[in-house]
Amino acid sequence: MSQQPAPPPPYRPYRQVRAATPHSRAVSCVRFSPCGRLLATASLDGTVALLSPSSLAVIAVLRGHTDGVSDVSWSTESYYLCSASDDRTLRVWDIRPVLAGGGAADPGADRCVRVLKGHTNFVFSANYNPQTNTQIASGGFDCTVRIWDVKTGRCTRAIDAHSEPVTSVHFIRDGSIIVSGSHDGSCKIWDANTGACLKTVIDDKKPAVSFSMFSPNGKFILVATLDDSLKLCNFATGKFLKVYSGHVNRVYCVQSAFSVTNGKYIVSGSEDNCVYIWDLQGRNILQKLEGHTDAVISVSCHPTENKIASGGLDNDRTVRLWVQDS
Repeated sequence: MSQQPAPPPPYRPYRQVRAATPHSRAVSCVRFSPCGRLLATASLDGTVALLSPSSLAVIAVLRGHTDGVSDVSWSTESYYLCSASDDRTLRVWDIRPVLAGGGAADPGADRCVRVLKGHTNFVFSANYNPQTNTQIASGGFDCTVRIWDVKTGRCTRAIDAHSEPVTSVHFIRDGSIIVSGSHDGSCKIWDANTGACLKTVIDDKKPAVSFSMFSPNGKFILVATLDDSLKLCNFATGKFLKVYSGHVNRVYCVQSAFSVTNGKYIVSGSEDNCVYIWDLQGRNILQKLEGHTDAVISVSCHPTENKIASGGLDNDRTVRLWVQDS
């Protein structure tokens, strides 16, 4: 007899435990570090803040961009952070002194070690290759996907990827391929070495693809489109397996996330000021987290704890922390 898979753990609701306002403008991105010891937040105010993932106290502020920051990405060992800005640059920040703590962590110190220049319009998305802290992919309003060598600061590939702005770039876990999404309605897979287009996963003119990412196991792609829809796609076959709906997403590039620390969930922000949590397999809404007073366009799931961070746009500006009751 074949063994039945173990039933998922019963769902335990999340509740808000903290709220903070580390920025003077909209919060565009929230990202827990892979080590779990920091929460990076980015804002239209041009700064990136490093917060305590338990108290949300500001530990350091990274200044240098001259326009809003749309995205941040951590290197796998949490030593470096990359930020993507409307000032057409990416910046790489050395976070090691902050992690070391003590007197070395001057909260206002200039930690920028590289400025990556080459995009000719807003840089909207950035992602570290999970296998190396020397390669970053980026996407921007110049419709290109660019691959950067962090050691030299040079762009090693500039791919004319889409016919409209690139809304997201994301490496698969082995670093070999990149998925990109665009306002042109397409979602494409690229060879990270050669820059060749290996596959077009979606090629609809409408709706716009507002976000795309690989699942943690690398087998699936989660794709958000501006018709209030999140889809899980088997990228080997190109088949859509699941659709998650109920949230509102018509305007912004709302980032979503996989939660795998207790059961398997899909988590997303929403333009109705809530955070939605779906059961990955069942597709049903498990919970709708209320508290923000403007659209939530970014969420992040802590790597080891049952904890979600979320950020609100200009009429809210808060970063909120939600935890599951034990």
